[in-house]
Amino acid sequence: MALGLTEEHQQLAETIRAWAQRNCPPEAVRAAADSPDSGAASYQQALAPGLAEQGLLGLHLPEDDDGLGFGLPELAVALEELGRALVPGAYLPTVLASAVLAAGGVTGKLIAGLASGTRTGAVCLATGLEGQPAADGGLTIDGAAGPVLGASLAELIVVPVQVGENEEWVAVDASALQVTPVDSLDLTRPVGQLAAARVTVPADRRLTGLDRAAVTSLAAILFGAEAAGIADWAVHTAAEYAKMRHQFGRPIGQFQAVKHRCAWMLTAAELAAAAVWDAARTEPDDPSAQPPGRPREFAAGVAAVLALDAAVSCVNDCIQVLGGIGYTWEHEAHLYYRRAMSLRALLGASADWSAKVAELALAGAHRPVQVELPGGDAGLRAGLASELAEIAALSGQERAGRLAEGGWVTPHLPRPWGRGAGPLEQVIIDQELRKAGVRTPTLMIGAWVVPALVQYGTKEQQDRFLPPTLRGEIIWCQLFSEPGAGSDLAGLSTRAVRADGGWRLTGQKIWTSLAKQAAWAICIARTNPAEPRHAGISYFLLDMADPGVEVRPLKEMTGESFFNQVFLDDVFVPDDCVVGEVNGGWKVARTTLANERVSLSRSWAFGSGVAELLAQVRAGGGGPSGQAGRLVAEGHAIDLLGLRVTLKQLSGTEPGATGSVRKLLGMRHAQQVAELCWAMSGPDGALGAGPSAGLRQHEGPNGPHWARQVLTNRALTIGGGTTDIQLNIIGERILGLPRDPGPPAA
Repeated sequence: MALGLTEEHQQLAETIRAWAQRNCPPEAVRAAADSPDSGAASYQQALAPGLAEQGLLGLHLPEDDDGLGFGLPELAVALEELGRALVPGAYLPTVLASAVLAAGGVTGKLIAGLASGTRTGAVCLATGLEGQPAADGGLTIDGAAGPVLGASLAELIVVPVQVGENEEWVAVDASALQVTPVDSLDLTRPVGQLAAARVTVPADRRLTGLDRAAVTSLAAILFGAEAAGIADWAVHTAAEYAKMRHQFGRPIGQFQAVKHRCAWMLTAAELAAAAVWDAARTEPDDPSAQPPGRPREFAAGVAAVLALDAAVSCVNDCIQVLGGIGYTWEHEAHLYYRRAMSLRALLGASADWSAKVAELALAGAHRPVQVELPGGDAGLRAGLASELAEIAALSGQERAGRLAEGGWVTPHLPRPWGRGAGPLEQVIIDQELRKAGVRTPTLMIGAWVVPALVQYGTKEQQDRFLPPTLRGEIIWCQLFSEPGAGSDLAGLSTRAVRADGGWRLTGQKIWTSLAKQAAWAICIARTNPAEPRHAGISYFLLDMADPGVEVRPLKEMTGESFFNQVFLDDVFVPDDCVVGEVNGGWKVARTTLANERVSLSRSWAFGSGVAELLAQVRAGGGGPSGQAGRLVAEGHAIDLLGLRVTLKQLSGTEPGATGSVRKLLGMRHAQQVAELCWAMSGPDGALGAGPSAGLRQHEGPNGPHWARQVLTNRALTIGGGTTDIQLNIIGERILGLPRDPGPPAA
């Protein structure tokens, strides 16, 4: 769940984590919490010089100002790690102050002192100070504002001042203000109130290049980075405790309620990391630009919505998993909870940030989610473009044939079925196909069949089935699920009995899409009942035209029949249609299931995405809402998870949790969008819609359309592995929680 993806960022994170473990162990955090005054002194005397020596106070600042010359992404990585360690003191308020000053065009001693650790800083986000212009171009300010994070530790404070009808930002020496420490919810970091009485601000301390959006965007990114570290700490603390804490004779992590709670925590932390990572790498906005030209403000708003709430909710759930011990003063969980709550309160209410995201999105602001590839691929692109130009001139089956023969349909597979393309070339191929206006044949379930045949099929099977499948000439269906097994595919009861020259299959399959249209099916059946559950299963290619195959449509809650039941009555399958070894079909099926999950994770909106949500909000005339804004933020972050999977593959690292999390969240998100759009339809949501209504182009608050979408999307968290199964996978395979107990012995 690390925020950084590159090798350099991962090395930076490891270095900072090691520094924090040496210099700020849990007992140091506890000492700061037990005695806030000595904690502040501890920061000044020990931590600040150490952070400065590591260059962490100036990661994001130019070298001419005593910085290291990196940027916000590196600073975000540092804050994530220091947040995970709950480092006390003025680090976050100081780097926020220097980032704001740098954004305001400040250079020289003022900012260099913050980078070198000889000066501390803070930023006031609250209003209440007013300024009057002075003859020398400066300001005279009065008023009160707060609370301000780190104010009592700061020597320089950046504050907003209302000057007439405009708000300006100025840098003021703390000694010129009345700074009153107040009790802080976060016991490891102080807050204070500010008061000004005829305080003079020189002209060179007026940061005229800043506006509130720029400052709060920086605050959202940096607060969010620390929050991401807190959320990650909570996930791993809960998971590790759930592995070792025994109750009722087994580890509590084996109980599904605990396992699912930890898995949901991980999904929140993944979204937080993705949102902050994206916001940190977004270039600053032009202050004069209107919303469509303010991608950082949008991305920072997404981070503010998701990361701060993730920190609060993850620590809350961590305490729940810890149980009584988590509620004690001695356990550090409450210190993380206090830090997370304090960050959320100081940055602003989640509902306000959600409404802001909705407002920006409705005005056209967005942050493109796309892979930015390194240079040096001009030769490859030119060759691909030349081949595709020839293919683009063809049509119909001739074009489909050339695409299949050239490996364009499944470029990741080895030749001759693909192009043996690595992750980078796959991305480039996809981009060049789009440029050329060439669409590859839609394989549907065939896209899951092809990898299994490439890996396990005989040459005869490959030559017979792969070319027409890749040309889009064969429609496949999948005969895996059964009425009594559901997601437990190893519990299947369809049997295959040895016959002369092959096998005879008898049984019932269910939830089969495309069964009425398919010419062939992939089918798993039990060939040796005496073997254990996952053994004794074989993988067959079944001719759907066999007279023993009966397809009965299933009428779903929408009134349509997309799924089917399939009854197999003594269906003969020849030996040359067994894929892989007899009784070894489970590993072949796993290849198919893995490809199914990848395919499903690529597209999850099904007409209930962010674009449709915004169209509904606009048509409804109700203006932006916090609920809509949160869904916009989540939708953007889910897209970012897909981008992060691609970037991890491009760098040669394992995607880890990201793919499973994206599938889980994507399906739920589509349901939530449909439900909100239906709710915005008002009384029209009570109107029914026939099967064709779901296909009509809807305009405005179309209740029947959205009622139908709600009904249709109920299948999303069931098909391809239910939400509950996905949560088990995340809990067991990613967090390492104990597996569910096996079935009782017969």
